[in-house]
Amino acid sequence: MSAIDWTEIYNKYKGLWVALDDDEVTVVGHGKTAKEALLNAQKAGYPEPILNHFPEKLLPYVGFIHK
Repeated sequence: MSAIDWTEIYNKYKGLWVALDDDEVTVVGHGKTAKEALLNAQKAGYPEPILNHFPEKLLPYVGFIHK
């Protein structure tokens, strides 16, 4: 399994929800909410896309969560 480069997708859709085809790189829908992205993908003929949110900013994280 190789790494997937989402740089172009992130640059175009940052701050939005994105629906991806099974290849994990083809955008089949997008929207401000997961529901909107899903509905757009379903309208385009993709009943069960992969949903992912791309944040406005990519922030580094170092450490752990203490519970």
